[in-house]
Amino acid sequence: MRIRRRYVLATVVVIAAAAGTTVGMATSKNGGVAISRNTLTLQLAWTTQTRFAGYYAALAKGFYRRAGLDVEINPGGPDVIPEQVVLGRRAEFGIDWLPSLLQQRDAGKDLVNIGQVFARSGTSEVTFKSSGIDAFEKMRGKRFGVWKFGNEYEQEAALVKYGMDPKKDVTLVKQDFTMVPFLNHEVDASSAMTYNELAQVFEAKNPKTGKLYTLKDLNVFKYENLGTGMLQDGIFVKGDWIKDKAHQATAVKFLQASFKGWAYCRDHFKECVNIVVAQGTALPKGHQTWQMNEVNKLIWPSKLGIGVMDPTAFKRTANIAHTFKVIKKPAANAAYRSDLARKAVAALKKQGVDVTGKSFKPAVVKLKAGGK
Repeated sequence: MRIRRRYVLATVVVIAAAAGTTVGMATSKNGGVAISRNTLTLQLAWTTQTRFAGYYAALAKGFYRRAGLDVEINPGGPDVIPEQVVLGRRAEFGIDWLPSLLQQRDAGKDLVNIGQVFARSGTSEVTFKSSGIDAFEKMRGKRFGVWKFGNEYEQEAALVKYGMDPKKDVTLVKQDFTMVPFLNHEVDASSAMTYNELAQVFEAKNPKTGKLYTLKDLNVFKYENLGTGMLQDGIFVKGDWIKDKAHQATAVKFLQASFKGWAYCRDHFKECVNIVVAQGTALPKGHQTWQMNEVNKLIWPSKLGIGVMDPTAFKRTANIAHTFKVIKKPAANAAYRSDLARKAVAALKKQGVDVTGKSFKPAVVKLKAGGK
C-alpha cells in the first residue's frame, strides 16, 4: 500500500513528457550569444494549487532562470506517483510526503530527500463543539474519520498515544475526499488538512444559522500539536543521480531558487495566489488564498533555515512509519541529506533573504461560500 495524496478533487493530469537532465540552449541571449542552461523537471505531488506556490513563484519571478536553470513543473494527480516519475527519470526532482519516500526506500528504491520544505504537519482532526468532543481522549467510542490508502498513520499514532486501540476503541470510518460526511454528521470526527478540508467546512453554511461555519463551531486537533505529526512535502531525487558532483551543484541552485520562491510567497502571499491561479486551479481563488496562508504556517518559522531537515522531526516520522508498518525496517538517516539545503540557505542569506521567517505572522483570511 502506498501513501496517496488527495487534497482537492480534480481531474487526472497526464504527465506530458519524459525529462532528463540535459544542458540545452535557452532562448534568452546575452550579447547575442545563447546562454547554456540546465533543463530540469519538477514533479508535483498533486494538481496545481497554492500548496506548491513557491515553485510557481520561482518560475514566474525568474529565480530559476537567473540561476541558469530551465525548469518545467509537472502537476500531479490521483494516478501519478511522484517517486515513480523520478525513478523512471522523467523528472529530476519530486515533491511528496516523507513516509511515501521511506516506503519506496524500504522496497529497495534509491531515493533521497534533499530539502524538507514543510517543517510541520498540516493534518488535523476536527469535531463540532456541539459533539462535546473537546479533548482527544474523548474520541473513545466515536466514529472517527480517516483517509485510508496509507494516510491514516498520524491519526492511529495519536489514538495509541492517548490510550486507545484504533481497532477496538473507536470506529474507524473511511473518508472520501470531501467533508460532506462530517457536515452531515455521519462521523463524529473527520480528518482535515488545515490548508484544504478545513477550509471546505468554513466555506459551507450551517443549516441552523444560514451562515458560514466558523472556528467557533469547531474543535481542531492538530496532529503536530498532539505529537504525532509526520513530515510532509519535501524535495527528493534519485540517489545515484545526486552522487554526481555536477548534479549536486545543480541541485543547490534549484533549492536556492525554490527556497527564494517560498520566501517570496511568505512576503507577497496575495501575488503568489494570483501566480498559481493563473496556471489554472480546480478550486477557486478564495480557497487558494486560504491555502497559501495555511501552507506558509507549515513552513515558517523554520528554525534551521527553510528546507534543512530537523533530525528530531525525521526520527519521529520514521518511528511512526515503522511502528505502523508503513516500512518493515527502521529508516536509515541515509534517507535524507541536508548539506545541499544548507548551502542553498547560506547563499540566500548572503543575498539578504530571510531564510528562517522568525518574525513571520500569518494573515487573516476570510472565506466565502464555495471558496470563491
